[in-house]
Amino acid sequence: MAVSTIDGDRNLQRAATAGTNAINDSDVHSIVLSYLIHNCFKETAQTFLACTGMSQHVDYLLEMEKRKTILHYITEGNALKATELTEQLVPNLLEDNKDLHFDLLSLHFIDLVRSRKINEALEFAQTKLTPFGNVAKYDEKLEDFATLLTYEEPEKSPIFYPLSPEYRENITDNLNRAILVHANLPSYSSMERLIQQATVVGQYLHEELGKVSG
Repeated sequence: MAVSTIDGDRNLQRAATAGTNAINDSDVHSIVLSYLIHNCFKETAQTFLACTGMSQHVDYLLEMEKRKTILHYITEGNALKATELTEQLVPNLLEDNKDLHFDLLSLHFIDLVRSRKINEALEFAQTKLTPFGNVAKYDEKLEDFATLLTYEEPEKSPIFYPLSPEYRENITDNLNRAILVHANLPSYSSMERLIQQATVVGQYLHEELGKVSG
């Protein structure tokens, strides 16, 4: 996996500096493959490799499968299992990244609130989340979480965001990037970096054209 992803970034940098004419099939294949691997599209990546004849790193399938399993547990509402597997796959990651650890634990709390398991939610908050309360940013979130318990329908409360799909997706994405960085891999796929660069260039050109028009 490391070989394919790093090659994709190198091809992206070469294409960006040498001009669009420098983009060839090999560059495109590497960029697409890095996107598939980054997002754990295992089956699609295997099919893509077979169709293009690209070589594959011996460890990338196993690593991607483990990462995919972790992210799947978060999506399916089992943040505790995702936390457990993360600690097995990447020891010390959550210990070193308190924000991410707190967010993962908060997902379990939110799932308990959504299921109206109030007593379990309170107990979990006291044992697992309260220790984070000596830091201001965590204390503010804890107050919001506690407020959710007072609503009959927390999804309709003014502070419903922690129960939204976007909140869960954001934490899932952050965990995915953190695992990749810990493995010395890019936190963004080559395709994402290409889109980011194109966006920056587009904004710059828009500003320059505005100056000329002015």
